[in-house]
Order: sequence, then structure tokens, then C-alpha cells
Amino acid sequence: MADEELEALRKQRLTELQAKHGDPSGDPVQQEAKQRESEMRNSILAQVLDQAARARLSNLALVKPEKAKAVENYLIQMARFGQLGGKVSEQGLIEILEKVSQQTEKKTTVKFNRRKVLDSDEEDDD
Repeated sequence: MADEELEALRKQRLTELQAKHGDPSGDPVQQEAKQRESEMRNSILAQVLDQAARARLSNLALVKPEKAKAVENYLIQMARFGQLGGKVSEQGLIEILEKVSQQTEKKTTVKFNRRKVLDSDEEDDD
């Protein structure tokens, strides 16, 4: 009896965690669609990038997933419109990364508000 209750609690907790984190494993159709899209993206990137460029992009995905996703989308779009002539080398990927970085760069400015304080040194000593 205790094992069955424990198993029921585990299943309930697993369901709660999946719902909380938005895990789509409850819907196999949605999960399969995501998997197909991922496979399609990977196959397009495999056709477009050489080995060194793919390695750099996967390293970038570990550190900055949102930037890697933007670069992947850019590469896939260029491939679909036929703007890529052959495979993109690592140097070509670096140039694309710089271009994407410039487009998504956040401009930060620091503004100092200096307060006017009366200081005894500033007074005239006449």
C-alpha cells in the first residue's frame, strides 16, 4: 500500500512540476511538432555551416542561447532566400555574429547629476 501511495504522490508532483514549467510532454502532438522543427533547423544549419562554424555556434548557444537563436534564424532566412553562396566558414559566422551583435546592442548611458554645494574654498577671500 505504501508503495502505491508513494507512486501516486510522485506522479502528482511530476504533473504539477510539468504544468508549472510549461513542459509540453503532456501533449505528444505538440512535442512531436517541436522535435520536427528542431530537426529541420539542424539539417538546414548542417547544410549551411562547415564544422568549425557549427562548433562555434553550439558554443555560443551554451553561453548566450538567445543570441545563438537569432543567428540561427538569420542563417536559415538567408539560406531560404538563396543569399548564401556555399557553406559559411567560421570567419563568415564571426562576421554574422558581429552584425547581429550590432543590431541587438543595448545602448547604456550614464548621466551624472552633480549637486552644487557651497564650499568654503570657493568663496572669495577679499
